Amino acid sequence: MMKKILMIAAMMVSFAAANGQKMSKEEMTHHIDEVFDAVYSNPNEPGAAVLIMQGGDTIYSRCFGVADMVTREPVTFATNFCIASVSKQFSAVALLQLAEQGLLSLDYPLSKFFPEFQAPFFRDITLRHIMSHTSGIPDARSRSDRNFVLYSTDVESVGYMKTLDHLNFTPGTQYEYINPTFQLIYQIVERATGIPFETYMHENVFGKAGMQNCRYFEPDRLIAHLAHGYERDDKGMWQEYDYGEESFFATKADGALYCSINDFVRWERALRDNKVWTAASKRMAYTPWIQIPQDANYGHQPYTGYGYGFFVQDCPNQPTHVYHLGDNGGFTIYAGKIPERDLIFLFFSTRPDIDRLGMVNQVYRIMGFNF
Repeated sequence: MMKKILMIAAMMVSFAAANGQKMSKEEMTHHIDEVFDAVYSNPNEPGAAVLIMQGGDTIYSRCFGVADMVTREPVTFATNFCIASVSKQFSAVALLQLAEQGLLSLDYPLSKFFPEFQAPFFRDITLRHIMSHTSGIPDARSRSDRNFVLYSTDVESVGYMKTLDHLNFTPGTQYEYINPTFQLIYQIVERATGIPFETYMHENVFGKAGMQNCRYFEPDRLIAHLAHGYERDDKGMWQEYDYGEESFFATKADGALYCSINDFVRWERALRDNKVWTAASKRMAYTPWIQIPQDANYGHQPYTGYGYGFFVQDCPNQPTHVYHLGDNGGFTIYAGKIPERDLIFLFFSTRPDIDRLGMVNQVYRIMGFNF
């Protein structure tokens, strides 16, 4: 307990030193409140949940607004948000587990699992490449069929790869963030284990982490305490903006997981304590295998690379910042941590009209970090 108290005190001292003043926990809370109150001032509008913890101690926790504009259900830490691309880390952990069990090798080429993919270059693309966005595979999904765009599954969404005849670059040489390569993990898990993807994830990933209520989205399956995403229309009125309005909302392995703050805290503890993977797998996942250029299509923070399902930021004179962003429909998600400080920072929002990274970095500065 004393170690935790000292760690929190050190953060406050760091901020005080940077600003030439002493800051109490109450003052820190006040300054963080100002960041979020500037956006979520109306309790009747789409909202957010924010939690910052260090070890077992809560540094900041607050919920804003409503999860559902029709029922007026408020956002709570039990609200299930679509975490969008933050879902990718769960799929990456599944592959790392299968590698630990000897059911596959991360150096296996895609051609081993997808003989139906005709091009010879699939023999050069490994599982490592698809988890680090370095495969060179283009996102060539059809956008002309509205029904396909709105409702296609993981299997249907990658169907174009059967006849793909080119790569954007040699595998392993560049970074390009795309969703279809993570959608491949859905079938890889099933073909390696003989178990349906969702069953495997619930038994071996979510279950081992003690996650109780997270669910992959299905149009005909209810999710308790479900949040909806929203955006403003051209008259400034809020309208629903999620499944049925936004593209590729139903694919699971890359982005269809709904999760609460409560469950995500359990997930972070399971990652920290190696309940769902080995220490060796964790090191690989948190290693930046490729640096992200400033003109990248997604994830262009300074000094940032991509591991296996995680962005990894190594700023000069700062501890390593591991995180992921999630964006789909109105959902705007940040899930980050500073592993060496045992600090997690979760910010789940149901509206996209925010400067998410600007707000996150501002809060980190309040806590004494400079990312």
